Amino acid sequence: MSGPLPVPPEGATLALWERLCALLDEDPQLWPAVRQALLDPASSFAEHAEALADRGIEDPAAIDPWVTLVDGLDDAGALAYLDRADQGSELADALAGIPRVRAAGVDLGPVTDTDGDVPTAVRAADAALAPAGLCLVYLDEDSDAYPLVVVRADDAAEIASLAEQLGHDTTLR
Repeated sequence: MSGPLPVPPEGATLALWERLCALLDEDPQLWPAVRQALLDPASSFAEHAEALADRGIEDPAAIDPWVTLVDGLDDAGALAYLDRADQGSELADALAGIPRVRAAGVDLGPVTDTDGDVPTAVRAADAALAPAGLCLVYLDEDSDAYPLVVVRADDAAEIASLAEQLGHDTTLR
C-alpha cells in the first residue's frame, strides 16, 4: 500500500453521497458500493480489483467514490457511456437500453437523426426525454468519455448541486 488511507468522511458528507445515489438511480446496490468506497476503500478495492485495474487504479488509496458511483450506474444498466467521437445514433442506441427510457416509451428517433458532437446529441435527447419528465445528467470523469445518466428532470438541479458540493462537475461542455 502506498500512502495513508483517506480519513473517513463526516456524516454530512455521507448524507450528500447517499442522497446523490438515491436521485441518480433506484438500484439497491449503488449506495452500499459508494458507501464502501468512502468508508472502507481497502475492502472496496479488494472486491473490485479487476475492474479498477482496467481503470488504472492499483492501490486502495486511489479509490474514488465518484468512480464507484459511475461504475455502479453502469453495472445497473442506468448509464449511457459515450466516446467523444460518438453522435446521435450511438446515444440513441445507448438510451434505448436504459430502463427509465424504456419504461417511459420515449421516441428516440429525433436523437438518432442528430448529426454533430455529443453535446448536440444530448440536447436532442433532452428534448425527446422532456415530455416524459426526464433529462440527461453528465458525470464528468476528467476523460474523453461521456458518462450520462437519465434522471427525473425535477431532480437535475439538486443532482448538480450535490455533485458540486462533493467536488464534482455535471456541466457538459
